[in-house]
Amino acid sequence: MIDFGSPRETVAFVLLALGVGFDLLGCIGLVRLPDVYNRLQAGTKCVTLGTFLLLLGVVVRFGLGGMGWKALLCIWFIAMTSPTSAHAIARAAHRSGVPLAAGSVLDRYREAGEARAAEPAGGGREEGAAP
Repeated sequence: MIDFGSPRETVAFVLLALGVGFDLLGCIGLVRLPDVYNRLQAGTKCVTLGTFLLLLGVVVRFGLGGMGWKALLCIWFIAMTSPTSAHAIARAAHRSGVPLAAGSVLDRYREAGEARAAEPAGGGREEGAAP
């Protein structure tokens, strides 16, 4: 049970509550947003921040014992993998021709010449061509 008389318990509760709030907003964004690219924003921004706050709440609540170090390790792992995986998913969706939502006004991949939806098998390069 949480004892709100202790500042440590209060801070842990606030971090946990904020984490649950951000995770909830991220989940709502995954359901409500119009296309895969916008959904990735909800998944990587809100859910990552929410998970960080939840894990920080665990560290504050239980200290730097076994559980605290595992929570810090999970924070590091999520910080390394979440942006990388979101970028890979967005790039793969764009390359496979998944359209942007109707209200989208900017396509940085197309501007950078990354649009290869109709690319032939083998990566689109002819043999002997420079990469």
